[in-house]
Amino acid sequence: MNKSILLIGGNFSPEPTGIGKYSGEMIDFLAGKGFDCTVVTSFPYYPHWQVQEPYTKSSAWYKKEYKNISDAAAPVEIIRCPHYIPQTPSGLKRVISDFSFCFSAFITILKLLFRKKFDFVLVVAPPFQLGLLGILYKKIKGSKFIYHIQDLQIDAARDFGMIKSKWIINVLLATEKYILKKADVVSSISDGMMKKIGDKFKREIVFFPNWVDTALFYPLPEKNRLKKEFGLEEDDKIILYSGAIGEKQGLEAILDAAKDLAHHTNLKFVICGSGPYKEKLMALSREMDLHNIIFLPLQPFEKLNWFLNMADIHLVLQRGNATDLVMPSKLTTILSVGGVSIITAFKGSSLYQVVSAGKMGILIEPENPNALIAAIDNALKNDNQIINHNARLYAEQYLSIGEIFRSFSHHLQ
Repeated sequence: MNKSILLIGGNFSPEPTGIGKYSGEMIDFLAGKGFDCTVVTSFPYYPHWQVQEPYTKSSAWYKKEYKNISDAAAPVEIIRCPHYIPQTPSGLKRVISDFSFCFSAFITILKLLFRKKFDFVLVVAPPFQLGLLGILYKKIKGSKFIYHIQDLQIDAARDFGMIKSKWIINVLLATEKYILKKADVVSSISDGMMKKIGDKFKREIVFFPNWVDTALFYPLPEKNRLKKEFGLEEDDKIILYSGAIGEKQGLEAILDAAKDLAHHTNLKFVICGSGPYKEKLMALSREMDLHNIIFLPLQPFEKLNWFLNMADIHLVLQRGNATDLVMPSKLTTILSVGGVSIITAFKGSSLYQVVSAGKMGILIEPENPNALIAAIDNALKNDNQIINHNARLYAEQYLSIGEIFRSFSHHLQ
């Protein structure tokens, strides 16, 4: 008899980036390996912060759909729950958004209690509160509860000043500690995050990193010719940031670098993506009268390998207080295409240690505009073939989706 798994998560396919992307790929893989999969999630809204077509008309209420996966014994059942989505997400609005989804998901979990038991209930955080639903299902149905942490949400809210009340932070941390205590398996995506989780509650934390399909993302020859596919010139030097556009990335530094390097007439800075901060960033670019900045929307998945390959330099930026709270998911695909990345990370962080040991990127101090400008200038002058080679090699050896799931499946069994 096939094992069954219930995934509870606030983000899911077809969201193109972030947690939704990885949760979708995870379920596709597990279904293809014979698991009967059911998903309780939201309507797709990230990174746009508004529900996307064709779900806009149905997002006011619950919706059930089925997704066919090749080699799967049964289609994946997806139950989408309504919730409040702020168009301009502040700290308080994000909290309300998370709690609204948790409540609507709670209604769905109550209904699922009257169905046949799932062997595993897998909760993907954030929102961290979803762990309480995992505990509820485990206590009533006796399933194995797996709590996978993609982002240390409470720590980030505290350190970014999104929640300033110490009392609220302490209540949230106490709730999180209770979830960590009750879970059968706790996993996370980086050594640094695993250490921080272990500091909160002493227990084993399983390493379950974000992955990449190295067969879909790979190096391409004649990269300059690819630039014309995206309206650029073959001799342009492209500095690319592709991903979520939010305040925690510190993307103002790209504008400062573009202004300082404006004398390089063939140097173009491309910012690709969506997010609540994009309009502010575009307005700031206009105020600075920058003509070497190009803003693009998220690219279609079928063109993403070409798009990443056409860049000469990739930017993987985050603010200093995000160190080891988030592991930039965009880095996995950049490594897979053998890209040259400039990465902000403090010495001693897990990100710094991994990149430094593998010699697969250029590391600079976070929130240091001069260091970013110097790194871009040097990277354009240097031969980066060693970085190209090491990046692709690391992706093949450590980030392949098949290898990661073979390891994690051991914990499911």
